[in-house]
Amino acid sequence: MADIIVLDDVIDAGVLIKRILERKGHAVSVFTDEEEAIAHVRGKGADLAILDMKLRRMTGVEVLEEMKKLRPDIRVIMLTGYPTLETARESLRLGANEYCVKPIDKDELESKVAEVLGG
Repeated sequence: MADIIVLDDVIDAGVLIKRILERKGHAVSVFTDEEEAIAHVRGKGADLAILDMKLRRMTGVEVLEEMKKLRPDIRVIMLTGYPTLETARESLRLGANEYCVKPIDKDELESKVAEVLGG
C-alpha cells in the first residue's frame, strides 16, 4: 500500500483522513506544520501528499511547489473548504493530481486516492 502524508492546519481534519486511509491499508503521517511535512518528503519521500489549501504560514499551493521540486514524482491531492476555479487551476498547473472539497466525504476521498495511486 502507499506511504501518504496529510498536511492540514487542523489536526482533527488530518487525523480523520488518516483513519479513513489506514483502514484501506495505507501508512499515513499527519502534519500541521508545513516545514515538517516538507522535511518528511525531503528525507523519506511519500507516494501521495494530501495538502490543505489554507495553512498557517504557507498556502497549500506553495507547499505543493516545494514538494514537487524535491520529489517531482510525488502525487498530490489538494483539499479546500473554499473551492474556487482559480485555486483548482493553479493546483493542477503546478502538478496536483486531484482536488477534494471539505468537509471530506469518505467515499470520495477513498476513490480519489485509489485513482491517483493508479488502483
